[in-house]
Amino acid sequence: MTVLNLALVQQASALDPAENRGRMREQMGRLEENPRLVVFPEVFMRDFGKPGSGIAEFAEDLDGPFVQSMIDLAKEHETTIVAGMFEASTDPDRPYNTLVVVSPDGLQTSYRKIHLYDSFGYKESERLLAGEVAPVTVDVDGWRLGLMTCYDLRFPELARALVERGSQMLVVPAAWVAGPGKVEHWRTLLRARAIENTVYVAAAAQPGPRYTGHSMLVTPTGEVPVECDENPGTVGSRADHSVLDEARERNPSLANRRF
Repeated sequence: MTVLNLALVQQASALDPAENRGRMREQMGRLEENPRLVVFPEVFMRDFGKPGSGIAEFAEDLDGPFVQSMIDLAKEHETTIVAGMFEASTDPDRPYNTLVVVSPDGLQTSYRKIHLYDSFGYKESERLLAGEVAPVTVDVDGWRLGLMTCYDLRFPELARALVERGSQMLVVPAAWVAGPGKVEHWRTLLRARAIENTVYVAAAAQPGPRYTGHSMLVTPTGEVPVECDENPGTVGSRADHSVLDEARERNPSLANRRF
């Protein structure tokens, strides 16, 4: 498919997983223009909660209620859905921070966050396990998507590894914590990953006040056709293969690499 219609859902997750499954159903019911890809934020299954609070008790397996609810919605709306969850691990105290991709045919793939947010005075690794250092891609309607989560955005080598595996769009669910300069970091890094790799970047973040919001689509030339502010909302847009091809023809930086 040459054009991929997509929706970026900027909604907060609550502390009750059942409530969040209901929120996802509600948001899916509000979508317009039948997007073929719907992206929800990081840990939409259940918010992180207060710093230091336990989250392991809320972790689920990939065949648990959250993923099954996603699959049911994907079938109902005939689309692909990406969202974040806490996935149970072999460590009873530390689950994975996992992205799940489902379609009407079921679970397509999952990605366990590689770079845990041990920064800005926060220590995500105290409550979560890092995933294997293995880039994850998935094909949706003729597009190859590379999966990244929040803090991964600060590591350009992951984005490049995903592009080397054929990614034409980077999908970045996030709960980008608010603070001085953080919106500027978020916007700059999203555009940088798009420009340096000549790819689309589709980013869906949790809203303020705790997080920065500013979900957006970035084109392979760094333009931002749609962007939320810090408030809850949903934006729709489209990615076009012709735009991608033209950007790579005009700026063949991937072909000009020497490393």
